[in-house]
Amino acid sequence: MSNGKLLVISNRLPITVEKVGDSYKVNASSGGLVTALDSVLRKHGGIWMGWAGAETNEELANVIELASREHPYRLEAVPLTEQDVANFYQGFSNEIVWPLFHDLQSRCNFNPEYWSSYRTVNERFANRAAQFAKPGDLIWIHDYHFTLVAKYLRDRHLTNPIGFFQHIPFPPPDIFEKLPWRKQILEGMLSHDIVGFQTERDRRNFVACVRALLPEARVAEEATTYAGRTSRLSVFPISIDFHEFAHLAAQPQTERLTATIREEQAGRQIVLGVDRLDYTKGIIERLLAYRHLLNHHPEIHRRITLVQVVVPSRADIPKYREMKEEVERLISEINGKFSDAGWIPIVYLYRSLPREELVAHYRAADIALVTPLKDGMNLVAKEYCAAQVDHNGVLILSEFAGAACELNCGALMVNPNDQEAVADALLTAVRMPIGDRKQRMQGLRNALRDNDVYDWAEMFLEAGQETHPGKRRLFGAEPGDFFRTAAGVM
Repeated sequence: MSNGKLLVISNRLPITVEKVGDSYKVNASSGGLVTALDSVLRKHGGIWMGWAGAETNEELANVIELASREHPYRLEAVPLTEQDVANFYQGFSNEIVWPLFHDLQSRCNFNPEYWSSYRTVNERFANRAAQFAKPGDLIWIHDYHFTLVAKYLRDRHLTNPIGFFQHIPFPPPDIFEKLPWRKQILEGMLSHDIVGFQTERDRRNFVACVRALLPEARVAEEATTYAGRTSRLSVFPISIDFHEFAHLAAQPQTERLTATIREEQAGRQIVLGVDRLDYTKGIIERLLAYRHLLNHHPEIHRRITLVQVVVPSRADIPKYREMKEEVERLISEINGKFSDAGWIPIVYLYRSLPREELVAHYRAADIALVTPLKDGMNLVAKEYCAAQVDHNGVLILSEFAGAACELNCGALMVNPNDQEAVADALLTAVRMPIGDRKQRMQGLRNALRDNDVYDWAEMFLEAGQETHPGKRRLFGAEPGDFFRTAAGVM
């Protein structure tokens, strides 16, 4: 990397640390992002900086230091106090930015103490990054938790290339302008050399916000100059490790689990929903649409079963506890009204599924119902398609998910707020001939195979280096080849 290293900054480290009794247990994190960034850091060396998930003390610091020795790159835990977690993470990040950027401003709590904590934590991460960044290092900052880190680094006169990737949607001006600290957030994001978004819509919204709120900026669709710095604005749709999911779906143990799931619903089509507990995922709206289907199409009774997996999340936030109660109340109502001997309309799983069990559910499902009210990308839709090695599944996808830009070639697109439309899409999917199913799913899988998470990571980092001319290319000529080789895919 032109004698430099990669410094990744994200909210969480690629390991999770949990307290078990009087000791700590270290678990490896999973997911496509971790896989891709782990690969490049293993090859070139560098530092991954983030929160360990618990208040840092000397004992925990020693645990992380030992875990870091098992990696060919450094793990650097930045401490967060209980008050930081309450105000920076649960407060500003999840009670302001998260709902606002998902067009749900009525859920925002614009507490000024949250903003103060957000600035403090961002500056703390910047101070730590400045300790480790050397000339030529490439700094890659991830997501809405850290929009100000680059600004603090520039204040310290760091000239390193710094990239930022926005994993969640970016709102239009009429929503974003409700944020009291809107100008500071835009200035922070424009302190990067390159800012990446999931979709063209997100980039357009960002550009519109800059035009509306920073009139002194020189704005173009692909680059904006502000305060003497030009930031490149690009679209990089994040993806998954397609080959990993496809390979796991075809393994004998996965096939056995798949067969067991299908036997439990013999003679019925399985409709699958997999969502983290969050109001943006449209779980309640989905249940209402399913109830509408059962109300108006009694001929479909006993022919389908909705398996709804809800992954626990943010259980210490009251609004999330209230949502869980509402989801369970609605499921109980639907099952109570429509259940028949030998048939329960909804199978509800409130837990996180191990990877093998999750992939088995993906493969067993005849229909995937992915209907977020708004989503930066939604990788569940992509994981489902990758696991459909039999090409028999039908994807029903919200038009408000970032994945809709890539998967509208074969998915049944719906407005998640339209109960009748979602119910009609379910009916269409249930009745769809096998030939149509296979053709649609083949197209979806081809699209994902040609643009996986390794391509995504390489394209971003290559673009980041191009903002600093004269540096050697980090990778080879073919997108994704380095990452796939490093990960053992090729």
